[in-house]
Amino acid sequence: MIEIQLSDKISEEKLIHYIGLTKKAREKATPIHEEGTTEASQLAVMLRMADDYANDAIHFMNNGDFVRSFGAINYAHAWIDAGVKLRLLDGHGDDVLFTLP
Repeated sequence: MIEIQLSDKISEEKLIHYIGLTKKAREKATPIHEEGTTEASQLAVMLRMADDYANDAIHFMNNGDFVRSFGAINYAHAWIDAGVKLRLLDGHGDDVLFTLP
Protein backbone atom coordinates (compact mmCIF):
# COMPACT_ATOMS: atom_id res chain seq x y z
CA MET A 1 0.00 0.00 0.00
CA ILE A 2 1.30 3.44 -0.94
CA GLU A 3 1.20 5.98 1.84
CA ILE A 4 0.27 9.49 0.79
CA GLN A 5 1.44 12.28 3.02
CA LEU A 6 -1.03 15.15 3.14
CA SER A 7 -0.35 18.53 4.63
CA ASP A 8 -2.90 21.05 5.76
CA LYS A 9 -0.30 23.70 6.52
CA ILE A 10 0.75 26.58 4.31
CA SER A 11 4.40 27.17 5.00
CA GLU A 12 6.59 30.01 3.84
CA GLU A 13 8.58 27.45 1.84
CA LYS A 14 5.43 26.38 -0.03
CA LEU A 15 4.54 29.98 -0.75
CA ILE A 16 8.02 30.70 -2.07
CA HIS A 17 7.72 27.60 -4.27
CA TYR A 18 4.35 28.61 -5.74
CA ILE A 19 5.33 32.25 -6.14
CA GLY A 20 8.39 31.01 -8.04
CA LEU A 21 6.27 28.77 -10.28
CA THR A 22 3.97 31.65 -11.10
CA LYS A 23 6.92 33.93 -11.84
CA LYS A 24 8.34 31.25 -14.14
CA ALA A 25 4.97 30.90 -15.91
CA ARG A 26 4.68 34.69 -16.31
CA GLU A 27 8.14 34.84 -17.86
CA LYS A 28 7.65 31.82 -20.13
CA ALA A 29 4.25 32.64 -21.59
CA THR A 30 4.50 35.01 -24.52
CA PRO A 31 1.77 37.02 -26.28
CA ILE A 32 0.43 35.51 -29.49
CA HIS A 33 -1.35 38.54 -30.91
CA GLU A 34 0.21 41.79 -32.12
CA GLU A 35 -0.03 45.01 -30.11
CA GLY A 36 -3.07 47.07 -31.02
CA THR A 37 -5.38 44.10 -31.54
CA THR A 38 -8.44 43.43 -29.43
CA GLU A 39 -6.80 40.22 -28.20
CA ALA A 40 -3.69 42.09 -27.08
CA SER A 41 -5.86 44.54 -25.14
CA GLN A 42 -7.72 41.68 -23.47
CA LEU A 43 -4.43 40.00 -22.62
CA ALA A 44 -3.10 43.21 -21.07
CA VAL A 45 -6.04 43.21 -18.66
CA MET A 46 -5.45 39.56 -17.78
CA LEU A 47 -1.73 40.04 -17.20
CA ARG A 48 -2.35 43.11 -15.06
CA MET A 49 -4.65 41.00 -12.90
CA ALA A 50 -1.99 38.27 -12.69
CA ASP A 51 0.69 40.77 -11.71
CA ASP A 52 -1.54 42.46 -9.14
CA TYR A 53 -2.43 39.14 -7.51
CA ALA A 54 1.23 38.03 -7.53
CA ASN A 55 2.22 41.29 -5.82
CA ASP A 56 -0.59 40.79 -3.31
CA ALA A 57 0.69 37.27 -2.59
CA ILE A 58 4.14 38.61 -1.77
CA HIS A 59 2.66 41.39 0.37
CA PHE A 60 0.49 38.96 2.34
CA MET A 61 3.37 36.50 2.79
CA ASN A 62 5.66 39.26 4.07
CA ASN A 63 2.97 40.21 6.58
CA GLY A 64 2.56 36.64 7.80
CA ASP A 65 -0.86 36.10 6.20
CA PHE A 66 -0.04 32.83 4.49
CA VAL A 67 -3.64 31.85 3.74
CA ARG A 68 -4.35 35.03 1.75
CA SER A 69 -0.95 34.77 0.11
CA PHE A 70 -1.69 31.22 -1.06
CA GLY A 71 -5.06 32.27 -2.43
CA ALA A 72 -3.60 35.27 -4.23
CA ILE A 73 -0.78 33.34 -5.90
CA ASN A 74 -3.26 30.73 -7.12
CA TYR A 75 -5.40 33.49 -8.63
CA ALA A 76 -2.32 34.99 -10.29
CA HIS A 77 -1.34 31.69 -11.85
CA ALA A 78 -4.93 31.06 -12.95
CA TRP A 79 -5.00 34.36 -14.88
CA ILE A 80 -1.83 33.36 -16.74
CA ASP A 81 -3.13 29.86 -17.33
CA ALA A 82 -6.38 31.28 -18.68
CA GLY A 83 -4.39 33.40 -21.14
CA VAL A 84 -2.74 30.24 -22.44
CA LYS A 85 -6.01 28.32 -22.53
CA LEU A 86 -7.74 31.12 -24.45
CA ARG A 87 -4.79 31.26 -26.87
CA LEU A 88 -3.84 34.78 -25.97
CA LEU A 89 -0.51 33.51 -24.64
CA ASP A 90 1.81 30.82 -25.99
CA GLY A 91 2.73 28.34 -23.27
CA HIS A 92 5.43 26.83 -25.49
CA GLY A 93 4.17 23.29 -24.91
CA ASP A 94 4.82 23.37 -21.16
CA ASP A 95 2.13 21.16 -19.67
CA VAL A 96 3.59 21.48 -16.18
CA LEU A 97 3.17 25.24 -15.88
CA PHE A 98 0.02 25.50 -17.98
CA THR A 99 -3.19 23.72 -18.87
CA LEU A 100 -2.61 23.56 -22.59
CA PRO A 101 -5.41 23.99 -25.13
